[in-house]
Amino acid sequence: MSQFSFTSSSSSNFTLFYHSQNHNPSKFHVSVPFRTSQPSPSHPILPPLCSREPSSSSPLLEEKPETSQSPSKFDTQDSRDNDEVADEISTTKKSLEELLVVRRPVKEPYGEDGDDKGEEITKFEDSQERNDLPEDQSSSSSFPLDAGLKKFAKKMPIFEPNRLESGSGEKPLKVNLDLALYRAKILARKFQYADAEKILQQCINVWPEDGRSYVALGKILSKQSKLNEARTVYEKGCQATQGENPYIWQCWAILENRMGNLRRARELFDAATVADKKHIAAWHGWAVLELKQGNIKKARNLLGKGLKFCGGNEYVYQTLALLEAKAKRYERARYLFKQATRCNRKSCASWLAWAQLEAQLENNRAARQLFEKAVQASPKNRFAWHVWGVFEANLGNIDQGRKLLTIGHMVNPRDPVLLQSLALIEYKNSSANLARVLFQRASQLDPRHQPVWIAWGWMEWKEGNISTARELYQKALSINSTTESAARCLQAWGVLEQRAGNLSAARRLFRSSLNINSQSYITWMTWANLEEDQGNSVRAEEIRNLYFQQRTEVVDDESWIMGFLDVIDPAVDSIKRLLNLDQNSYYKVQESSNTISGDDSTDGNTEESASPSSANVNDNNIDTGSGFDLDDFIRVMLSLDPSKLEVQLQTSLKDPPNTIRTTSGVWRPAKRTSRASTKI
Repeated sequence: MSQFSFTSSSSSNFTLFYHSQNHNPSKFHVSVPFRTSQPSPSHPILPPLCSREPSSSSPLLEEKPETSQSPSKFDTQDSRDNDEVADEISTTKKSLEELLVVRRPVKEPYGEDGDDKGEEITKFEDSQERNDLPEDQSSSSSFPLDAGLKKFAKKMPIFEPNRLESGSGEKPLKVNLDLALYRAKILARKFQYADAEKILQQCINVWPEDGRSYVALGKILSKQSKLNEARTVYEKGCQATQGENPYIWQCWAILENRMGNLRRARELFDAATVADKKHIAAWHGWAVLELKQGNIKKARNLLGKGLKFCGGNEYVYQTLALLEAKAKRYERARYLFKQATRCNRKSCASWLAWAQLEAQLENNRAARQLFEKAVQASPKNRFAWHVWGVFEANLGNIDQGRKLLTIGHMVNPRDPVLLQSLALIEYKNSSANLARVLFQRASQLDPRHQPVWIAWGWMEWKEGNISTARELYQKALSINSTTESAARCLQAWGVLEQRAGNLSAARRLFRSSLNINSQSYITWMTWANLEEDQGNSVRAEEIRNLYFQQRTEVVDDESWIMGFLDVIDPAVDSIKRLLNLDQNSYYKVQESSNTISGDDSTDGNTEESASPSSANVNDNNIDTGSGFDLDDFIRVMLSLDPSKLEVQLQTSLKDPPNTIRTTSGVWRPAKRTSRASTKI
């Protein structure tokens, strides 16, 4: 027979036990964590019969004295008649309902009272409970007391703390990480590095397994020249991601390369490629490192592996094309540039590099067409506007060059290089006073940009302001005295002192310049001419011999070409059929592949040939015949009025540097349909 009893511990906490004759008292064990002022009964109470109707919550625990029974009543239970037993059971049930205190939890696990779904779950658990009991207990467990006790147990406050703790300890959604990274990126653009670092550090604490936070924080620290702290961040990131994030390895390798630890940088690039052999940035970065060290063959091998594992990539093709151009294999360079632009039609860098190659070969008309494609691929790219403007100015198209540089400044008002080139054009063709205004504004935009100070000092020297030129050169060297710009500054300063008659100072400056860059042909020859002008012909010859002895000449052989076809693209046979080439004539590109067009043959667009034998090679006419309208382009794509460029430039020069106005125009792709004449 089943029994139900209340017991009291020394701390006056009640414990409910439900047990039967042949079962251990562990079916129900519900602790009621509150005290009572009344003593608990010392003997068990007869389990009452109760209905299946859900009981309502009772007031605070208050034990009724009349519900306690003497032990003799329980001993003579079987001798009572049925009426007395029923009355006592009813009385005990009522006392039990008043005895228990029910407190609703924060969240109902099975819905509100009266919820059909909650009732069904309760009934299902009751049936499962009865199935688990032995046969002699299944009948006794069918009492209505089971359902009532189950509801009491589910609503006891003992379950609340665990539920609340689990809710408060949940990790935020991943979208919060994306939003935090974007906010840190915006703060970094505004040079609010402290706030950005704080946000990224919080991201690392909450999501230590995500590598993006480490990469972003390391880059921000590197921009502030906190290289050791950035290295620590990358190291922790590799440990947190268990070395499986190639982006952290790559950024760490670039940092070590910047710090001069080439061996360590190679190891980290290798680790990045092991973590993900399809990480093209690691292959390309490693190849660039080898190129700077003169290891051309190793660099080609790395670029070939990048193409093999990652497929076509515009950066790899562009680097290979530049290598071919440096080796004066121009047809191969053109082919690789075409491959780069086919991989990404919006690759402004590829179009721009190809344009510079044609400009170097004096294919002016072809270069203009490529410059047009570069600005169409990226209308706000500062490099495209700058290189194109300088190109036109060098050809004598001063107004066109000034216009292009002004457009670049309007869309990139914080770039000092555009103003520097514009100042040099104004000095050569207008007045030195306007050039000084432009130089001053450029130096205010970026006080640590050495070329601005050097160019400004050169202009002042040409104007006869020797002391001012010395001050400007000294300012450039105070920024950094170990860079390539510092070497050029020392060489220019040496020429100034030579012309001023300070020969000993000039010699010291030339020597200091060569200590930074020993491969500078101009510096060696300038020093040799100085000695020869002074009658020291023997010393001049020694200086020339020293240059040829210490010169590092990079020999680039063609042995890699024969096997490069195997790794340049997975679809080797398709390329052969497309170009009508065999293994031995891979780079014997026919005239059809010498065209500038990067469009597919399905576009039906053909353009002028880029070969040196093309017509109009040295054509300086601005009109290229491609149908590109610069005024319409900047009006539609950049919201600039071509007739007001000079006014806007003068206005921007009058504004303080901290309140530079930017163009309100944005790139609106929806309006491309109205610009049929400038179709890419």
